[in-house]
Amino acid sequence: MFRPTMDSRIYLLDEDERQTTPGGPAVVGPDGRREEIPPAVYRAISHVLEAMRAGHGVKIVPLRPELPIDEAAAAIGMGRDDLRKNVAQGAVPFRSTEHVDWVRLADLIEWDNRRYAEQQAALDELMGGDPDDDETS
Repeated sequence: MFRPTMDSRIYLLDEDERQTTPGGPAVVGPDGRREEIPPAVYRAISHVLEAMRAGHGVKIVPLRPELPIDEAAAAIGMGRDDLRKNVAQGAVPFRSTEHVDWVRLADLIEWDNRRYAEQQAALDELMGGDPDDDETS
């Protein structure tokens, strides 16, 4: 699903997405050294380049594969009480320890993308059409 370039995104590679392909995407250093990268990493780098070329700053923060709910909420730009409510309703699987509730990053991303797609579909319906249709021609 397409999102505007300037939005916040979380990139996470599944085990099979971590592989590189000879002759595939690569990063070339100032010394000419070529390092092959997975296609999903290329998409992340492209997102960073587009934002920086548009004059925006970029913040890159590594995230653990499992996060406390408060950190997970911050990662997706949602209020922690709102995320807790959704987790309690079963929207995102979690596990509890004595003092902390944890969510897997992959589950969080999947839920957030699904939520975003549902919001976009509702907005498209409300606006009366498909935003990809160009009626200005």
